[in-house]
Amino acid sequence: MRWVKRHLLAFAALAVLFYMLIPNVVVAIFSFNKPRGRYNYQWTEFSTEAWQHPCGTPGICESLGLSLRIGITASFVATVLGTMVAFALGRHRFRGRAGTNLLVFMPMATPEVVMGSSLLTLFVMMGVPSGSEAILIAHIMFCLSFVVVAVKARVASLDPRLEEAAADLGANAVQTFLRVTLPLAAPGIAAGALLAFSLSFDDYIITNFNASPSSITFPMYVWGASTRGTPVQINVIGTIMFLIALVVVVGGQAYSSRRQKAA
Repeated sequence: MRWVKRHLLAFAALAVLFYMLIPNVVVAIFSFNKPRGRYNYQWTEFSTEAWQHPCGTPGICESLGLSLRIGITASFVATVLGTMVAFALGRHRFRGRAGTNLLVFMPMATPEVVMGSSLLTLFVMMGVPSGSEAILIAHIMFCLSFVVVAVKARVASLDPRLEEAAADLGANAVQTFLRVTLPLAAPGIAAGALLAFSLSFDDYIITNFNASPSSITFPMYVWGASTRGTPVQINVIGTIMFLIALVVVVGGQAYSSRRQKAA
């Protein structure tokens, strides 16, 4: 009983993790299903046909490519801008700092329906046509706040004495930032970039407000396909994306543990 009490928190964490991963496991299992009919909701027969032809359904790979392009571009721009904003808020005192912090949190607290309709109104007033460019701008705007929060939390935990030591050893401001500050803030920056990509790739509501008939992203394709029928290729792509995310997270944790042991 003592051993169980000592590991009770670990058991609870594993149980919660298992519960959260159940939908991913179901998606992976049904990616090997061969449905009879339009919907892939009941298991009928084991098949690898969908894995052999992931682009077998018309339009699915085109929508996936558009989501990847928008997600990568939006996460890169949001990470660069969000990192600069986070360093400005975390390291400097200036007039309007409190108001800037409030503005940063507003997109995170605003419902996506309100943000999507507001951005649509703004784009219409500015003459920005609906499509991939409007979607990209919208994704950068709402991903920026999440990057700022992630990087700012990392910046707040940095020890300023390390930078002072680098300056005492003769490093200028640029060298101190590139060799000391940036490597220490890299985990927060990477976390913000991954969060921004996942939010951009997964978004449907804001994208739906600003999309055009020729700019169908993967979440919009999945929503549209669910009304006509659910192709197995959707489960295949979902499983691949989950495995890629799992490899990135596990690899990052392994690399971080190896660096800590080497230090």
